Amino acid sequence: MKKIFIAIVSILLVCAGLGLAAHHLEKPAAQGNKQSLIIYNWGDYLDPKLIKKFEKQTGYHVVYETFDSNEAMYTKIKQGGTAYDLTIPSEYMVTKMRKAHLLDRLDKKQIPNMKYIGKSFLYKSFDVENNYSIPYFWGTLGIVYNDKFVKRGSLKTWNDLWSKKYRHQILLVDSARDAMGMALVSLGYSMNTTSSMKLHLAQTKLDGLGPNIKAIISDEMKMYMVQNEAAIGITWSGEAHEMMENNSHLHYLVPEQGSNLWFDNFVVPKTAKNKKAAFKFINFMLEPKNAAQNAQYVGYATPDEAAKKLLPKRVREDKQFYPDEKTLRHLQVFKDLGPKKTQEYNDLFLEFKMYAR
Repeated sequence: MKKIFIAIVSILLVCAGLGLAAHHLEKPAAQGNKQSLIIYNWGDYLDPKLIKKFEKQTGYHVVYETFDSNEAMYTKIKQGGTAYDLTIPSEYMVTKMRKAHLLDRLDKKQIPNMKYIGKSFLYKSFDVENNYSIPYFWGTLGIVYNDKFVKRGSLKTWNDLWSKKYRHQILLVDSARDAMGMALVSLGYSMNTTSSMKLHLAQTKLDGLGPNIKAIISDEMKMYMVQNEAAIGITWSGEAHEMMENNSHLHYLVPEQGSNLWFDNFVVPKTAKNKKAAFKFINFMLEPKNAAQNAQYVGYATPDEAAKKLLPKRVREDKQFYPDEKTLRHLQVFKDLGPKKTQEYNDLFLEFKMYAR
């Protein structure tokens, strides 16, 4: 009887615990409470101090979640579950989300600070009238190199990376569109090609780079480059900026042949429960002082022209991160290629990775 009594008590305690846990899980944010704002963003891509400042100024409670790829973000938004009020996709993903009817139109009257965005960053092909997206950060794909191993000025084009002197010395960002895009540009092709023949030629070109690849990685690249464990990294400008802040021997360049020009953007999912808070947050982040603070923290280029003027001169005049018009003319913006072609890019890159490692 004693054992039965203990068992009954245990069951009652477990049930009580589950009820308590369920009570705590029912956060206002998950319910879409009007006092909460749920943001879904890339990792380490927003100064935490600005979240605190926004909460203090507005009284909203910010719930902040992160993702590591556009595709992961897209899948979670499409599946539903959490009603995110704000997320930050790249340009081609804005197109894909719009086609899938996952985005809500922006109420620009509630975002007056949009006036600070430079005109050259608005009205792009992925959202011609900016009805669904507002630029957050922008940057390039390029080469970060260590002058302890690579002579300054010796790297100018993507093709230079195929030199035998860089055997087992290159770190490559783990991204199909970027790696395949680099190979396509090195062959003189568009980074948005849908030609299977050109894609296979690009994969063959990548295969030739295999002996020079030390590793195909993501976030770990920063640590390896800072610690002088590789001569070259193929990565994004903001990542390179962070590396350079921690190692004076590192430098960044955009190859002369051209590269990718990308834009990450604020968007409001259709399932958002607190659109008013989302618009308030976008407007808050476009306030020049806040945008400048965020750019300093993140390291990527801001499209906020008023904020750019508040940055240190050495930052705003650094052509590695704020390229001149001549460089910009050679850059290409990724387009949404549709599921079939996107899968072809991914499959070819996967085949390359299997033999490169």
